[in-house]
Amino acid sequence: MRMSDPQFRKPRRLPNPGVVVPSFFTLMNLLCGFLAITQVHGGQPLYACYLIILAGLFDLLDGILARLTHGQSLFGVELDSLSDIVSFGVAPAFLVYTLFLESAGTFGLIIAALPILCAAVRLARFNVGFEPVKKDFFEGLPVPVQAYFLVALTLNVETSATLSDAGLLTASSVIPVMVILSVLMVSSLAFDGVPRITFANMRRHPAQTAAYLSSIGVFLFMRISGLLILLAVYILTGIAKAGLRRVRSVVADSARENQ
Repeated sequence: MRMSDPQFRKPRRLPNPGVVVPSFFTLMNLLCGFLAITQVHGGQPLYACYLIILAGLFDLLDGILARLTHGQSLFGVELDSLSDIVSFGVAPAFLVYTLFLESAGTFGLIIAALPILCAAVRLARFNVGFEPVKKDFFEGLPVPVQAYFLVALTLNVETSATLSDAGLLTASSVIPVMVILSVLMVSSLAFDGVPRITFANMRRHPAQTAAYLSSIGVFLFMRISGLLILLAVYILTGIAKAGLRRVRSVVADSARENQ
């Protein structure tokens, strides 16, 4: 009897459902990113925006399910980053390039590539230092937030002529936005994480929870313009907090030197 006979073969291990289920939603995230690119190419920027938003929802779900099923793994982390670079890096960058920066020629192409390059660096840095424990903050601007900001800009242009008529959304105004978002992604600035909706966490962080619930109300009331305002406030708040911490550090160092 040979070792290759069926009775000597090792039983095939079934995949862990705790890894498979979150990975399915991660792949849906990737699929939405690819479909968004095809919609931009087909001249349907609105559909592309909605697909990028849907990709963000799948990205949120895969993280929640991974924690609930204890299915966090290095495989899931790598797959999530590969999906994010397409859905929140390539897709929104191609969207903004097509709508705003194509007329700027090679310079516009380089600017449009910045979010992709910086998103790749940030995601690689996250993977290297991955810790399964959920933190209350992000180091650097989260890649999906950058993508949602670009999507919010596009939606406000496509659904309302107010910003365009005011001359606020042209190639010359979008370029610094792209540069700033790219720099923030690879920075070490701390941005608030999404608070867990539990009674214990709400009691521990009442101000953060109140701001989070208020932002939901603003979005439901103002919709697309509200989304843009909320994302701008979130980004500016992170920058302001970092500046305040820096000022306090300098003041504390000066006080110690004068003692």
